[in-house]
Amino acid sequence: MGERTSYEPGTFCWVGLATSDPARAKAFYTSLFGWETEDLAAAAAGTYTALRRHGKDVAILYRQMPEARAAGAPPHWTSYISVEDADATAARADALGGAAVFGTPFDVLDAGRVAAIRDPTGAILSLWQPRSQIGAKLVNDIGALCWNELATSDVQRAKAFFGELLGWQYRTAHHGYTTIRNAGRLNGGMREQTEQEDRLGPNWLPYFRVEKADDAARRAEEAGGRSLAQTSAFPFGRTAVMADPLGAPFAVYEGETDP
Repeated sequence: MGERTSYEPGTFCWVGLATSDPARAKAFYTSLFGWETEDLAAAAAGTYTALRRHGKDVAILYRQMPEARAAGAPPHWTSYISVEDADATAARADALGGAAVFGTPFDVLDAGRVAAIRDPTGAILSLWQPRSQIGAKLVNDIGALCWNELATSDVQRAKAFFGELLGWQYRTAHHGYTTIRNAGRLNGGMREQTEQEDRLGPNWLPYFRVEKADDAARRAEEAGGRSLAQTSAFPFGRTAVMADPLGAPFAVYEGETDP
């Protein structure tokens, strides 16, 4: 919990927002989570914005690639997984039935090397090979990433793919929710998509921890966001799912432990 200086390979290490309007997105999230921002150059990768909480990196934000905008891809959050070798892991993903999204992996200056992959069910995430940047330096705290959840049409197929690719292990509760474990620690969850979610396709949803989920949902709507699912109570806390003003879905979590 809290500050991080490293991540075990196979662990979610941060998230990035691809948005059609970086200025508007920055205004929304800084007001909602109290994030600070710094625009940074990334050579061939363009410009990106570091998002920080109390001076510690929690996420990144960048303008969508022209190819993505031309293809009609909506703004979205992407979950990143720490790996030892992005090229080798991406090649392994392809051999297991996944696919590269934007061609070959590429360097982000000396920060790290990244590869975007699509799993066999259709959900996209990114592999992060850390160099000078491990990813988020603050997690699980208020205003920071605390969970990543896959909603998919085929949980069993996703489990098999990531188990082979990253060595993930799983526990499935009586109500059907699957938790992911990596190196013995909780590392996110998987569930079947609802009928209402079918139009979105399989996707990973990031959760950010807040003090009060209902208050965060209200403030998000006041800042131009919208609710995608009403606030829900569970034994471990409360959650709310919403979209930012540009349409990117995300969730908030109120509780003392991982959801």
